[in-house]
Amino acid sequence: MGKNTRKIFIGNTPVGGGSPITIQSMTNTKTTDVKATVRQILELEKEGCDIVRVAVPDERAASCLKDIIKGISIPLVADIHFDYRLAIAAVDAGADALRINPGNIGSTERLARVVRAAAARGIPIRVGINGGSLEKDILEKFKAPCAEALVESALRNVRLIEGMNYYNMKLSLKASDVLTTIEAYRLISQKVDYPLHVGVTEAGTFLSGTVKSSIGIGSLLMEGIGDTIRVSLTDRPVREVEVGREILKSLGLYQKASVDIISCPTCGRCGINLVELADRVADRVKDVKKPLKIAIMGCAVNGPGEAREADIGIAGGSGKGIVFKKGKIIRTVREQDLLEALMEEIDKY
Repeated sequence: MGKNTRKIFIGNTPVGGGSPITIQSMTNTKTTDVKATVRQILELEKEGCDIVRVAVPDERAASCLKDIIKGISIPLVADIHFDYRLAIAAVDAGADALRINPGNIGSTERLARVVRAAAARGIPIRVGINGGSLEKDILEKFKAPCAEALVESALRNVRLIEGMNYYNMKLSLKASDVLTTIEAYRLISQKVDYPLHVGVTEAGTFLSGTVKSSIGIGSLLMEGIGDTIRVSLTDRPVREVEVGREILKSLGLYQKASVDIISCPTCGRCGINLVELADRVADRVKDVKKPLKIAIMGCAVNGPGEAREADIGIAGGSGKGIVFKKGKIIRTVREQDLLEALMEEIDKY
């Protein structure tokens, strides 16, 4: 059960307050390349991304937001650093939310102008605190970007914005260190009721980033902490969504109809090329929108028993294979026909 946070809306998408946990990603195209950015966002939408963030490094990028928004369906968050005028321009262009680090946006008056613009449009602000961009006095006090430092920075900026009579916020406190990130979110969740955007920043390449994000995000979600997530990978953004979806599915938190694949790790009993078969199945079912658990097993003897909880499964060896439902064999086919036999049963399901 998630912690009780207040509910905000990014576009029409609810975040917090018991709403389904949303998956976010960020484009890596040039925002000024409208066609490429829209194309990438549509790919993210298809994969299951709920909210997308785009970088707004200059006025030209801000001016392109309006055309990008016209071509997509999911809410768009404008990512702003340093120049408060870009934040205001993004609001005027129709951004559904802003992501800012108040510590680098300039003076209190400049921050107030951003807050007033967001309030006038009724859009939320994500107060994003990163271990690499803490205020100098906080860094001097704690000597390192530890969890306590991240929390003190977050609270300072939250109270500053609250003093402007603005409460439409969500927070993130990210570090590249997994344990620091986990502890920071634990601490802040005890002090505020704002929705929390959870992730491990600069997590790394696909393998290391997936491991770090799964441990960091997964640990927090199991404690009920987190209302929206992003898996930060040095990879194609669509892979961030893929990993985020699998994290939620593994915890029973993914509420969209989807396929869950279980497959054995192979051993000396495996008599078929299970790795290739599993990859082919995953590719064929990636767009299937059914609440379906599929088993792909390498041993025709143990397969149905070990995967009896699967809705549909296949197992093979020695040139032939079986198709089973809920542990009961329903068909025997040639090994080379296993994939098509599985797809036939999925279509019938």
